[in-house]
Amino acid sequence: LQSSMVRDQMPTLIWTTHYNAVDYRQLQRDQVVNHFASIGAFTTKEGLCVNLQNLPWFHRVDPTTFFPRCYRLWAEDERQAFIEDFHLTAARSLLKLAVEKTGDMPRVTEQPDKGAAHATPTGPALPSAPELLEAALKVCRMQLDSLEHRDIDWDSQMLHVTDADWDRFLREYYSVVNKQARLAPSVPQQEQCRALLRQRPQLGMEGDHNLWIIKPGAKSCGRGITCSARLEEVLEVAGKCTASALQVGQWVVQKYVERPLLILGTKFDLRQWFLVTDWNPLTVWFYRDSYVRFCSRPFSLHCLQRHQFQLYLQRAGHAEAWEKVIVPGMKQAVVAALHSAQGLVASRKGSFELYGADFMFGEDCQPWLLEINTNPSMEPCSAVTRRLCAAVQRDTLRVVLDHNKLDHKKNPRCSTGAFDLIYKEVGL
Repeated sequence: LQSSMVRDQMPTLIWTTHYNAVDYRQLQRDQVVNHFASIGAFTTKEGLCVNLQNLPWFHRVDPTTFFPRCYRLWAEDERQAFIEDFHLTAARSLLKLAVEKTGDMPRVTEQPDKGAAHATPTGPALPSAPELLEAALKVCRMQLDSLEHRDIDWDSQMLHVTDADWDRFLREYYSVVNKQARLAPSVPQQEQCRALLRQRPQLGMEGDHNLWIIKPGAKSCGRGITCSARLEEVLEVAGKCTASALQVGQWVVQKYVERPLLILGTKFDLRQWFLVTDWNPLTVWFYRDSYVRFCSRPFSLHCLQRHQFQLYLQRAGHAEAWEKVIVPGMKQAVVAALHSAQGLVASRKGSFELYGADFMFGEDCQPWLLEINTNPSMEPCSAVTRRLCAAVQRDTLRVVLDHNKLDHKKNPRCSTGAFDLIYKEVGL
């Protein structure tokens, strides 16, 4: 009866589960809808990967400070960049092993010549096990010189390392990581390792196993994800993925956070809601409440309220981490990700959208953005999420209907619940 009474009425608020369920061309100015069009630029893994790479061109934020480096393996230039990254990460892993586990380190290297450690880089030959650590030092030194433009006078032969050289290097590297061989770094080598490692972004989350995660670019809930610490396996999995019936370009490979912050030895991530009510000017609301999801064997989903998480951080010696590191870092990551896609989203006055960002944290509590989800699940899985999911939906309507008003006139006196306005672009 109610449905028949309103079937001929024009709705003023449209709430759908998918943006493509609405014909935006037919919408009236006064109709409010809970989606924007063309949001795949930051809500798919591939879109987030490619657009954050372009972020420094128009927004003064370095994406490597909050987003684990990521590559689309179907793109030839990015595939090659990933291979180079894998090689360099393996070299850094050896440096870290030499520094962190000197006491029981493998014996793979002999003592180098006294002058070898300070010689001008001549391009690592990457030959055999006795020279493995020295080769890794040269690789890292060459990369640093290249980044600081100190390599302009090098001969091209000095920079050339063949695929066969790298294959041999990786075989020896795998033998060290799998504890089949031993390093014995000299004191000068340890000092060089420390000096080179201090100058690398994302070092704190890398670990020493060179683990990468392969993700389908447009799926959620962990479907289709696989991990590997071997280059040939990553390339093989990616090859099978792109050769399947799935569309080319759906798969990305991303550096795995090997040294995460743990709670009672358990890995977890955090779901953080945020709301966009306008793209021009960009207007972002950040929800004060969030929840933590834990991994276990067999897999299950548990939730921990924000206040409990803060209490745990205090007991773990990170009393100020939530307010000074975690929340500011998450806010910066969200705004930066939106800026990276701002020119690609179809902006419309009267639209809004709620998103769910997933974060992990390093041992230093540094937040790492994993992905941004449209249509974040509001299905309660516990008493905590039952309360939070209902609250975030209610507060979304408070912001959109009460604060912003259907006629687009602001009413700052209205409550916005637990949503805080964290960013509104000026000058547009």
